[in-house]
Amino acid sequence: MRNLWAKYKYRLIIFLGVFGPATISAMADNDAAGVATNSLVGAQFGYSILFVLLFVTILLAVTQEMGVRIASITGKGLGDIIRERYGVKVALFVFLLLLIANMGSILANFSALKVVSYMFNLPLIPMMVIIIILSFLVVAKGDYKTNQKIFLLVTVLYVSYIISAFKADPDWKSAIFNLFIPVQLKLSKEFIFASIALLGTTITPWGQFFINSYIVDKKIQPDKLKYTQFEAYTGSFLASFFSFFMIVATASTLFVHGIKLASGEQAALAIKPFAGELASFLFGFGLLNAAIMGIIIIALTTSYAFSEFFGFTGSLDAPYERGKLFYGLFLFQLVVAALIVILPFASLFQIVFYTQSLNALLLPIIFFFLLKITNNKELMGNFINNKWNNYFTIISSVIIIFASFFVFISAFLT
Repeated sequence: MRNLWAKYKYRLIIFLGVFGPATISAMADNDAAGVATNSLVGAQFGYSILFVLLFVTILLAVTQEMGVRIASITGKGLGDIIRERYGVKVALFVFLLLLIANMGSILANFSALKVVSYMFNLPLIPMMVIIIILSFLVVAKGDYKTNQKIFLLVTVLYVSYIISAFKADPDWKSAIFNLFIPVQLKLSKEFIFASIALLGTTITPWGQFFINSYIVDKKIQPDKLKYTQFEAYTGSFLASFFSFFMIVATASTLFVHGIKLASGEQAALAIKPFAGELASFLFGFGLLNAAIMGIIIIALTTSYAFSEFFGFTGSLDAPYERGKLFYGLFLFQLVVAALIVILPFASLFQIVFYTQSLNALLLPIIFFFLLKITNNKELMGNFINNKWNNYFTIISSVIIIFASFFVFISAFLT
């Protein structure tokens, strides 16, 4: 018994040593835009949309695992490899697409702060200024280990959505059954569009870049790969686990009463009459937590990608003097997004849904690079993809492309 404990104790220590990047990356997909999207689809389609979540979870796990394998084996971020293998023009094109999608997501997270400030009677501009300053100080002054501890602590706070869901008194049997068999499903253009948005908020282009860059920053070696792969799977499960409760909270309150949300961020206020004050408060608190995490992680991803694509220093362990462009771009994104959101004409709910759909449209491009790299024996050696990974990712990409074209064409025919 003692020998068995010693064996597993050693493995546990190694796992805890590599733990962080995959979980943070997956959990950050549940940013404020993710919360808004999950709330919207739950309110509009009820438990039936959970069937899509199951597929999305598997795809997230598969692609996250590819990302951690690339970073661990090559020691390079996705942006580095794209620039080296496909040239500066391709790198610039991919970066610009990523920048547009990321700025939309950051805007969505700042717009969520508007709702939070209204809910808790907080002055908007001072709150945003404080969040920007604290975010910049955490990233610019804290090293990798400090940032990881903060990010992991923030992920624990997502438990507020579990409590909100239980307070809503859902039909658990129906919710779990719909994960596997969508008995309430009514296929329509709106359902396909919602499915694409749910996919785009759970599996994000920036998430694929972040996990690569963050593992490179952590300097995880190939001999620890199996532990990192295991974390990729558990992190994907955790992300969808909390998404499940977000959807259940609105499905069991708003959908069953026929109330459709005009804005996903308003879910915290909308569920109050049905689930009570505490559930509403916790949902709003979770939204604040998700918005701050999303703002930091997504802006950080753009800075990582910029540094990799164009060969600049980009690391949380790099001093400010050496990484001015890295930290400067991080701050620039936050300031620009905050200024846009503060403008009185900004009603940014549409950004949330369409940004997540744009993320989904970009995924096949990112999957293309993931597949090309993970099947390159020169880069990956004996760690190239197995056939199952290739087939599943290719089939998923084809489904996403066809579904996206369906929605696009339907928009012009109606």
